[in-house]
Parts: sequence; C-alpha cells; structure tokens
Amino acid sequence: MPETATAEVNSPVTTQDLLVHNKFDGTVLATLPQCSESDVQLELIRAASAAPAAAAMPRHERGRILDTAADLLQERSQKVAELIVAEAGKTVKQARKEVSRAANTLKLSAAETRRNVGEVVPFDSFAGSENRQGWFTREPLGLIAAITPYNDALNLVAHKLGPAIAGGNTVILKPSQLTPLTATFLVDLLREAGLPAEFVTVVLGNRTIAQTIVSSKLVRMVSFTGGFATGRAIAANAGLKRLSMELGGNAPVIVFDDADLPAAVEACVSGSFWAAGQNCIGAQRILVQRSVFDAFVQNFVAQTAALKTGDPRSEQTDVGPMISNASAAEAKRKIDDAVTAGARLLTGGTLNGPVLTPAVLTGVPRNCEAWSEELFAPVVLVEPFDTAGEAIELANDTEYALQAGVFTRDLGRALATARAIDSGGVIINDSSDYRHDAMPFGGSKYGSMGREGVHFAYEEMTQPKVIAITS
Repeated sequence: MPETATAEVNSPVTTQDLLVHNKFDGTVLATLPQCSESDVQLELIRAASAAPAAAAMPRHERGRILDTAADLLQERSQKVAELIVAEAGKTVKQARKEVSRAANTLKLSAAETRRNVGEVVPFDSFAGSENRQGWFTREPLGLIAAITPYNDALNLVAHKLGPAIAGGNTVILKPSQLTPLTATFLVDLLREAGLPAEFVTVVLGNRTIAQTIVSSKLVRMVSFTGGFATGRAIAANAGLKRLSMELGGNAPVIVFDDADLPAAVEACVSGSFWAAGQNCIGAQRILVQRSVFDAFVQNFVAQTAALKTGDPRSEQTDVGPMISNASAAEAKRKIDDAVTAGARLLTGGTLNGPVLTPAVLTGVPRNCEAWSEELFAPVVLVEPFDTAGEAIELANDTEYALQAGVFTRDLGRALATARAIDSGGVIINDSSDYRHDAMPFGGSKYGSMGREGVHFAYEEMTQPKVIAITS
C-alpha cells in the first residue's frame, strides 16, 4: 500500500471520493477526496499568491531542491516503481526505466536553473544606441497549470514540475484521475527536498474542475499532455494565456531494403508494444520496402508472438494491462473493424480483461481508424512500399505527427527521408519511440503547440525582461 494513500484508504466513500484501482487485478489502492469548484478557486488564489515568493527563491536553492528530489527518487526507486506497476499497469522493468528517466528530468531541470539566465543585448549594433548597454533575463510567468496523463505518470509530471520550478513559477497540478498516487508521490518528494508546499498544489477532480483551472485569469500558462478532444476544449476555454500542448501521434517507421533487418525488427517490436502500446511516439505504422517485406514480417510476427503478457509485477512480463478494461475493449473493436474492412490479423488481438495480446495487422484500408487515428494500444500495422516517394507519402498520411523512424544504411537516403517527413522528430536507425529528456519534443501539423524537453519547456515557462542602461 503506497504511503501517499494510507490516510485515505479506510475513510468512508462519498460521492466526492476518487477510487484508485490496481490496473491488473482491479483491487482498490486508495480512496482520495476530490476538490469541489469552490475548493479549486481557493487553491488558485493560494497558488497565485505564492508566485512572488517562488520568483524570489534564489536559483541555487531551486537547483538544490530539484537535485535533492532527484536523489530521493533514486533512493526510493523500487518503491515508486512498484507504485507505477500497480497504479498505471506498466511492467516492473518499464517502471524502473521511467523512474530513472524522471530522476534525470529533475537533474536536467536543476542544471537549467544555473545556466539559462538570459543574454547581453548588443544595443550598439544600431546607430544611435552606442551609449546604451544592457541585457535580458528570463523571468517566471507566475502560476502554471499542469495537466498530465496516465501513460507516464511519473516522468511526464516531472517534465511539467521540473522546468516550472527551475523557472521560479508556482504550479497547480491536475494529474490523471487514473494515476494520482504517482504524481502525489513526486510532489511529496519535492516538498521533502525543501520546496514550500504552496509552490506546487495537487488538485483532483473532473472535467469541470479542469475547466475552472484552465479558464482562471490567475493562471498564466497551461501545459497539457493528453488527447485532442481535451486539447481543443482547453484551447476554447483558456482565454489569453500561454498554451503548450502535446496531443499525441500516429508514428510511422520506414524500413528500407538496405536496413539492418534484425536490428530493425527488434527495435520495432519494442517501439510498438512498450507500455502496452500506450505511448504517443510508439510505432503504429511500419512501412517496409517490398523486397524485404516478407522477411521482416516473418521475424516481426515471431518476436511479437513470443512476448509474454499478463501480470506486470513479474520480471518475465513484457506487456502488461492497458489502463482499463474499456480501453482494451475499444482497441479490440478497432482491430475487429479493420479485419472486417479487409485487413489481416497476423498475430495477437486476444482480450482478457485489460490485457490485450500484441496485435499485428496488414492490408489495413486507409479509411480505417487503425490507419488514421492514434490507437494508443498494443496494435501495429505493417505495410509494404516500393519507392522512397511512396513511403514518404504514406508516412505523411496523418493529420498530426510527433515522431517517425527510418532504418537504412545509406546516410544520404536517411537524411533526405528525414527532411521529407513532416513530424516533430525523426529517429534514424531506431524506432520512433526513442526520446531523450533533454531534446525538444513536440508535434507537427494539427495541434502542434510548443515544445517539451527540459530546456525548451523552461523557455516556454519563462519570459524575457530587458534592462537597458544609458551612460
């Protein structure tokens, strides 16, 4: 039983309580009180009132808190990994990696406090300003609303809180209703490291509560990771404030005929089914040059079928449950719809509660949801192509694009393909799902709003202030 939940577990359940379930066996992990709209209004005032104190905190102290929290996270890595396994359904191996990444995200944020302070402005570069000198600093925005999803319940919270704290802001955090315990665990570590309690406020509640936060004039920025429908609602209600959104993808991976095929197969299996496919940059559409298509598919299907599904606590499990029975059933429906429309199911697609065995489809019509939408499930499409132009056209056949992957031994072909793919990032000789937490991360095309990655989020969460001196 996680420490963050023990105080609430045995309290009477009311209509305002949130039940947090184990995603594999359905047992109740905790019962947490949810905020009313009046509660949230008070928390917004409290968090905004703390903004001047957060801005005044010296950079060395911000950095120390973030470094200390990262160290505490590493010390308690097994405990928080077990919490992620229970609350989010990730396998224990995947949960440990997420903890390691989150600690690195906090360390990167600590480093940002000490270096990204502004620049000297060359006023004398323009005639008539020779007697002026000055600089700009990077100043906090104030109160930032952070709304986070369930699929990386620790690291994506760290990606909001780390840069915001580094920049001297306060935060009102609304984590996913499905994974609030992991988010609260991280906030508690930050407070243990010395962060004043009022600098980060955790709010639990429904869409009405989220709308109250987003529309508040006290909030200077909304940083959101989640689905397109929610993103559109936030944009419609936010008013005049900064928005940063990561709204998902439909990642293509192109495998050319000169690729290292065994390496490509191995990377694509991992890239397709990591976190039970609930990964916004997970490989969803694998495009393979026709001359090597049969060999690729044979090996890919064999490795997929060998993946072990089931209890995420087991060291042997490769694919655990999806976040809910309903999500798994919806993914199964999309598989069935594709097959009805003419696709072939090569392996997987068996449903057992929240566990969906990894599925491989081919021959999927372009008008199917499985082709055109983000599946966010352990389902991948494998399709042949003949020419590079055809592969690029297929890769770009989506309204939104976070990342893509390209496998080839030809550097010229790799770079030309990377230039032609319209996405926020192109990973060469690895799957689309590679992410380093320091790199810029965000989408292209529809719904592209800002970038994450610690340095880039820090700049989104701060603003320049110019000081000019006339001598």
